Amino acid sequence: MSSSPKSSLSWLQRSFIFGLYGALAVLVTMGWTYMALVLSHCLVLYSVALVKQKWLVFAAGLTTLASIKLEPYNSWQEALVTGSFDLQDILFYGGVGFSIMRCMSFALENCEKKEGNYSFSDLLKYNFYLPFFFFGPIMTFDRYHAQATTTKLTRKEREMWNITSKALLHLGVILVVDVFFHYLYILTIPSDMKLVGKLSDWCLAGLAYSNLVYDWIKAAVMFGVINTVATLDHLDPPQPPKCITMLYVFAETHFDRGINDWLCKYVYDYIGGDHDKIFKELLATFCTFFITTLWLGPCQLVYLWSFFNCFGLNFELWVAKLFSLPPFSTIEHCMGEAMSRRIRGVFNAANFWAIVLYNVLSLNSLEFAKLVARRLIFKGFPLSTLSVLMVTYCGVQLVKERERQQALLEEPEPEKLADAKEKSE
Repeated sequence: MSSSPKSSLSWLQRSFIFGLYGALAVLVTMGWTYMALVLSHCLVLYSVALVKQKWLVFAAGLTTLASIKLEPYNSWQEALVTGSFDLQDILFYGGVGFSIMRCMSFALENCEKKEGNYSFSDLLKYNFYLPFFFFGPIMTFDRYHAQATTTKLTRKEREMWNITSKALLHLGVILVVDVFFHYLYILTIPSDMKLVGKLSDWCLAGLAYSNLVYDWIKAAVMFGVINTVATLDHLDPPQPPKCITMLYVFAETHFDRGINDWLCKYVYDYIGGDHDKIFKELLATFCTFFITTLWLGPCQLVYLWSFFNCFGLNFELWVAKLFSLPPFSTIEHCMGEAMSRRIRGVFNAANFWAIVLYNVLSLNSLEFAKLVARRLIFKGFPLSTLSVLMVTYCGVQLVKERERQQALLEEPEPEKLADAKEKSE
């Protein structure tokens, strides 16, 4: 069915107004020199997109990204922005960095387009959507373009009520986080190594865990607020990150679901395929964390963080491959599902603390991470080590049981499957 001129005009006005409003807001906030810098990045990557060669898109995009992450190029570009206010550095690097990643998504989707090319105006309308511009999350161009140009703008039942309740919830969490920040000193205690050295093993483990929870809450609230605004615009943005307490595998560890979706779509899944081949998984994780390192800004802590998380992803595959071979697979088959889940829970509990230790690196310092590892693995063995693992094991089992029950609820009933099959026939 062809769309009417009125509906075509509605989506045109909608996506155009999104881009125009965002561009004007960026211009007023950051100035015309910053606007010119962002537009130059857009123009360069749009020109590369017309060639329709993915390797050239990655070469140009990563080079452009490196120009804002490495000296002296980043200082030169930052000097183009005049004026000074509290959030200027954050808005500068956030806006330019996310803009480059969005332009790369546009260019890569243009490479997949069979006939013709997307227009430069399509890129600008996508890139300057204001809620996503400075802080993300990144919504890949194919998803944004499909949702921003749809003519069917309907609300589900009680959707506005859900949006309002989420907005109020985020406001409450913001107040709680502000209280935590001022009175609990979660982030400042790890910087005082003399004080940290006097803490018990349990306090040290709780402090490391609390730092990750606090960082997750900040990310969840920030992306939650942005997503609430995007939902009001009839968009379905990337969801906030999964709670750190529910993470027990490296494959699900991320604090920015938008960047994670971008990397999975264009790099990790593209190279790794089904992620069951050791060499392809190694290449996929190496390329993924190479881009992630460049995105975060190359430095010693980021190198270590990338190395350990890359190793964690591959180690999970190596262990899975090892236990899929006889005699391990035969033993697991004989012991039953419940016992198998218990044994996997032990490994998942150890994996959880590997995730905590590896990510504490990026949040605090190398010295703090080394102290936590030394106390929990060596000095605290066996009492502290085993007791912490036991508590973690119980938590992991609760999470796995909840996921199992949710999977059963989402699984279609046999009667419904049979009815659907009969209708299709």
